[in-house]
Amino acid sequence: MKDDERGCPKCGHTETEMDEIATTGSGLSKMFDIQNRKFMVVSCTNCGYSELYRGQSSGNMVDLFLG
Repeated sequence: MKDDERGCPKCGHTETEMDEIATTGSGLSKMFDIQNRKFMVVSCTNCGYSELYRGQSSGNMVDLFLG
């Protein structure tokens, strides 16, 4: 892929889906199943390749995913 091309790092497709997941940390939060860590997931609609992002706005995440 050329430097000026953008798209999924795996297949080059340019359409994405976004979702949010929550996970437990370690220690007491794991023991009591407290989901205190949130991530945005950006996934390629073609091949399903996904990346997790924490603490960024949704626009920045898609830009990072697509290159």
